[in-house]
Amino acid sequence: MEKDRFNALGGIILDASISVHKELGPGLLESAYQLALAKELEIRDIYFRMYVPIDLIYKGVSLHKAYMMDFLV
Repeated sequence: MEKDRFNALGGIILDASISVHKELGPGLLESAYQLALAKELEIRDIYFRMYVPIDLIYKGVSLHKAYMMDFLV
């Protein structure tokens, strides 16, 4: 079932995030945690992309790359 697959993937991502926090601890810049999480996801063979632009449509007009998604899994 698709729901079970997504729940399992969410558990893997959560576990990877906790692993990063345990290894690095608090107080670093967000960019350090992002790089470490990227490495954890690679180690766990999770396909992802970083810094994915999200288009914003305002009154029917694209404002281009208004947002950046840190991770897309």
